[in-house]
Amino acid sequence: MGFSGHVVFARGERPLLDAPVFDGLGAEAKRAVHAWPPRPGGWQTLQFDHGVWEDALLGALVEWSGAPVCAADVSDSDVALVTGVDTGDRRWQAWLNLDLAAALLVEEPEDVDDTSLWAVSDEFAAALSRKRAELDAEVPADAEGARAWAAAAGVPATAEQSRVEQSRVEELLRSHETFVEDLFDLLLDALGFPQAHDEDEDEDEHGDEDGAQD
Repeated sequence: MGFSGHVVFARGERPLLDAPVFDGLGAEAKRAVHAWPPRPGGWQTLQFDHGVWEDALLGALVEWSGAPVCAADVSDSDVALVTGVDTGDRRWQAWLNLDLAAALLVEEPEDVDDTSLWAVSDEFAAALSRKRAELDAEVPADAEGARAWAAAAGVPATAEQSRVEQSRVEELLRSHETFVEDLFDLLLDALGFPQAHDEDEDEDEHGDEDGAQD
């Protein structure tokens, strides 16, 4: 079984769980939250089980943090819908793992009696192909929205970097990862956010340096 829930990315001088939007969580629920390695600049990523996070909380977390926020709604680690909001209340969305997203979004005809037969029919294959093409056509605009959101978050980029970044973000939005959470992490990298530092790795590096000095 994969992960189903939300991955929330935001900036804060204090731990994100201190934000008022999480005041309703009990101690046990807070202990279940998985924190990813932080990124420099106060950027934090929290992974919540299904049912803890709601889209309406994005604006409240933006207000608390004073910075753009985004969240990935993840289904079984297969597919995710990412929604970002900046401090001007401008929003963007993008699907991750488009093939699976297309399968999820294909509308089933009202006259279908057997869903299992519909899923292997030529009609389903044609509907899936159309939906996949629709999602693919939205990728450039989705990537542009993501880049504008990152710029609002203070991620600097030259004109040349912007062109490369646009291409890389589009490539990621059209790619597939076994665990869609990994694709979300790669998307943040591509948008120019500083990469996370694993504290254990830092300690190992310092330990090696100390050993070398001895």
